[in-house]
Amino acid sequence: MKHIIIGGVAGGATAAARIRRADEFAEIIMLEKGKYISYANCGLPYYIGGTIPERNNLFLQTPTSFGKRFNVDVRIENEVIAINSAVKIVKVKRKDNSVYTESYDKLLLSPGATPVKPPLEGIDLDGIFTLRNVEDTDKIKNFLTSRKVKNAVVVGAGFIGLEMAENLHHAGATVSIVEMGNQLMHAVDFSIAAHLHHHLLQKGVQFFLEQSVEQFEKQNNKIEVCFKSGKSIVTDMVILSIGVRPETKLAKEAGVKIGETGGIWVTEYLETSVKDIYAVGDAIEFPHPLTGKPWLNYLANPANRQGRIVADNMVFGNTTKYEGAIGTAIAKVFDMTVATTGLPAKRLKQMEIVYASSNTHSVSHAGYYPKALPLSIKLTFDPTNGKLYGGQCVGYDGVDKRIDQIALLIKNGGTIYDLMQIEHAYAPPFSSAKDPIAIAGYVASNIVSGTMPVVTWRQVRETDPNTVLLLDTRTRGEHANGAIPGSVNIPVDELRSRLHELPKDKEFITYCAIGLRGYLALKILTAHGFKNVKNLSGGYKTYATASALSLLKQP
Repeated sequence: MKHIIIGGVAGGATAAARIRRADEFAEIIMLEKGKYISYANCGLPYYIGGTIPERNNLFLQTPTSFGKRFNVDVRIENEVIAINSAVKIVKVKRKDNSVYTESYDKLLLSPGATPVKPPLEGIDLDGIFTLRNVEDTDKIKNFLTSRKVKNAVVVGAGFIGLEMAENLHHAGATVSIVEMGNQLMHAVDFSIAAHLHHHLLQKGVQFFLEQSVEQFEKQNNKIEVCFKSGKSIVTDMVILSIGVRPETKLAKEAGVKIGETGGIWVTEYLETSVKDIYAVGDAIEFPHPLTGKPWLNYLANPANRQGRIVADNMVFGNTTKYEGAIGTAIAKVFDMTVATTGLPAKRLKQMEIVYASSNTHSVSHAGYYPKALPLSIKLTFDPTNGKLYGGQCVGYDGVDKRIDQIALLIKNGGTIYDLMQIEHAYAPPFSSAKDPIAIAGYVASNIVSGTMPVVTWRQVRETDPNTVLLLDTRTRGEHANGAIPGSVNIPVDELRSRLHELPKDKEFITYCAIGLRGYLALKILTAHGFKNVKNLSGGYKTYATASALSLLKQP
């Protein structure tokens, strides 16, 4: 059996290694148009910033070492320019532009994705870069060191954009971020992103939200980034992190079906519409396990899993199905960590899926043990049966293990009740007796059962204080240090003795710092005959963090 693999990073390299383990005698040819294979794509920003000091640490295998270990014919700087599926032949162009053909029995497409680079005036100026591969990394690193960059602009505030902002800062540059949307990190909901907004401002990073770049102009040795609003900023260099799109040109020309989201259409066996041609990685679309609708998922973990599955299907026939990915991702943003899995509220709203959500604030481990740091979790779930739709987490420590547990439950059709049943490894340095995701599960179950009716921070901002009584159940000192405008302060420990001060015919919204005391107040009020009482989800911390962004001084 002769296998040809187009693309030698992530899914392609994983598939080649797996094919060899499955069939010692197969002929395997890997064709990679670049100079490198099997490198740590996600580590590129950290090499630029100096966290990873040695360039060679980015390479998991060289073409020579990979070829020797797995007996694979690795051909770098060999670009496949055409596929003839009728006769099972690919046409390949070498670095010297000479062309040859190669036959195959099974063909795997792993071409990845290409950075979005809109046709803006001046976008090809010296000092404007995209980051997708080792060659891009070398150009950025050389520019940083040779030009002694003092200022940098990152256009786009997704995972790579924020990682680049941090690493450019580490490299000594003053960084500004430009983003079309109204928040950074569009993969999470605004209330979670707001934590990053505050943190980045504390680190001295400026950001321009709801701003679109119109053009770039050369100003002596600098670049002027001009916005459609008329504003502009001058900088030494620009990183474009607007997004990526699947690389499908070769597949289209070969008659392979392209799906509705623009990725290569594949079956559950990762086979394309053309027999014996398979595809994996950033270039494919696949149904989301929660919605059944196709989507594009640009993450390394699914690509490597697909590579393993597709190898078995290429060797043994279509025997192993791919279950799909729910979009579990994480990023380090200076001292903070932010992670997401499944569907955030914004996507559920766009898809008109009925949902409920909860916001909880805990600490990363037992509060009495040193260095217990804040940890915020947002869950989205079915309001009737509690099925988990998504989870988001932001904090300083322990974010990764919580989001991984939530992701596993979502992929297995779990509910908020499963969060309550997870048996955590507990000791004070690692967790609390009630782990943060258990607390998130408890709160969500109270919402589903109706035990704790809630309102969101947005709903509170839109509330008329003349018709709704906002009851702050925190201490007088907490209230004095900041409160929701128009709220009345009665500490929860005084509430029973002061119920006579409150009108029973009015709607109430209770709140405290993070939600617990507000919930206790709600239970006290309802037990004493108050009919219309709701608690602010996530308490004043969620409200203040999210709603204060518009008041922050930005450039």
